[in-house]
Amino acid sequence: MKKSRNRSEISVEALKKQVFQGILLFLALAALGTLFVFLFKSKIKESGAKKDLLVYWDNGDWKTAYEKSRERLLEKPMDQFLLTINGFSAYQTALAQVNNEESLFYIDNCILSLRKALLGKNTDKDGRVRYVLGKAYYAKGEYYADLAVQYLEAAKDLSFDAADFNEYLGLSYAVIKDYQKSIMAFTASLDPAAGEGSDLLLLHIAQSYIGLEDWEAAKAYLIRCTESSKDIDLILKARLLLGKAHANEGDIDKALLVFEEVLETGGENAEASFEMGEIYAVRGDTTRARAAWRRAYRADPNFAPVWARLYAM
Repeated sequence: MKKSRNRSEISVEALKKQVFQGILLFLALAALGTLFVFLFKSKIKESGAKKDLLVYWDNGDWKTAYEKSRERLLEKPMDQFLLTINGFSAYQTALAQVNNEESLFYIDNCILSLRKALLGKNTDKDGRVRYVLGKAYYAKGEYYADLAVQYLEAAKDLSFDAADFNEYLGLSYAVIKDYQKSIMAFTASLDPAAGEGSDLLLLHIAQSYIGLEDWEAAKAYLIRCTESSKDIDLILKARLLLGKAHANEGDIDKALLVFEEVLETGGENAEASFEMGEIYAVRGDTTRARAAWRRAYRADPNFAPVWARLYAM
């Protein structure tokens, strides 16, 4: 039989047990405290890094914002804030590139980051990401215009708006040849009080009407563009289109007058001379047609449409 222990022995064991439990509790609390401090410091560090990125963004230092956010994404590849900043800054950096290949490099990175950002939480109401994605797809080229429309329309459904929003939407619709919707978008962006800022929109609207073969409407907008604009290059583009519109309607004399105005205003112009050659050829005046085509070639030897005419002579 076991001998019964006295009360003093039991008290000592209980005390030892309490001390041991106290030590364990202390160590656990100490570990939690260390973890808390570590997490707190990490949070402060992370918060500071994000603030730095916003400072770069606010100061227009797109390249640095892009590079720093890219570095952070190596550690946190699906961080929604980092992906958004990286995508936005990549787009802005792309616009600053002179080389088209380098520009497309940043555009591709913009699209990749923003598509990932849309996989995160609470993005179903973020029109900004869809708006920039739409512009990025437009910048990527004509084969991506349908995606540009998709994301811009998605941003529009979220009531997002920006100064150039409808212009990009109109340009994207024009590329996929949905001219009715491009006209609607351009017209929504047209501000009569904007003066020169609206001249390019007038030209875009006219081009969409040409796509619809609505020559009367096209001519009306082209005339408005030439009368309101102070940009000589824009005026020349509008006059060239106006001359073609007159020619398509069969008003040859007016077309020739407009093309002659282009030559008088802007000097030698391959397209204007070529179109005049086309008109002379239709009239059966081959001598003047050839002279006009040669003039077009002298103005721009790389103007492709004139090659076929000259080689056929």
